[in-house]
Amino acid sequence: MAPSPEQVRIYEIKRVDVEGAIVIDGFPSVGLVSSIVANYLIDTLQMEQIGIVESPAFPTVSLVRNGIPQHPVRIYAGRPKADRTGRGADKIVAFVSEFHPAPAVIGPLATAILDWVQEQRCSLLVSPEGLVVESPAAGPRRGRGGIADVKVFGIASTRKARDLYIDPNTIPFNEGVITGIAGVLLNEGRRRGFDVLTFLAEAQADYPDARAAAKVIETINRILLRSPLDPVPLYAEAERIEQQLLQIQRRAADRARPEAATPASQPMYR
Repeated sequence: MAPSPEQVRIYEIKRVDVEGAIVIDGFPSVGLVSSIVANYLIDTLQMEQIGIVESPAFPTVSLVRNGIPQHPVRIYAGRPKADRTGRGADKIVAFVSEFHPAPAVIGPLATAILDWVQEQRCSLLVSPEGLVVESPAAGPRRGRGGIADVKVFGIASTRKARDLYIDPNTIPFNEGVITGIAGVLLNEGRRRGFDVLTFLAEAQADYPDARAAAKVIETINRILLRSPLDPVPLYAEAERIEQQLLQIQRRAADRARPEAATPASQPMYR
């Protein structure tokens, strides 16, 4: 029997101890915020690929980087360097993709991710997202000007996580709709009593927004990491990833248009 489009499987290509890890959902969202955040962590921490996620519903493409074919949905693991005392060094796992999953696979995909996260005994799951804002300015925001005006909202699946991470550190997201992977993860996290956090940064919907992603990275850095990342290269690196992801999506749209999923410009939040 042929597999159904909704069937999702996770294959580990390298066994790594990720117990207690912080897991990042890096699937595309408004402004590609989640993708930029995940790729920033992967590059900065030099995380290694430990697995892939497979489904007949995923795009039939190979993303080639430095001559190496890459699966559309990948899993990476790594950790910041320990401080001088040898402490810290949080474990971090990132699920990352440059492509929007088809609507029919979003539920099974989120469920499979959370199943794996709990099986591996990871500590919590974070979905960095963009919150659609209307701005009179045209085009991407460049430079660091105006970053202080980007607000970050937060929501958690459990009361414990809200009290510990959200209420003291962000603006609580009290009313609205969260769709896609992040929405399913929050619902499943609540049902299972597992800590799922969503940080939503105000972002432009029509292009990759590195400034919004950088603000989310700052939030994760400040709230969750015992070994903070160096913030100095944050904005320049986020902007580089922004341009890289924009090129990938443009090429994918040109070469695989019949299989293209939801465009990056479609708002997920209102």
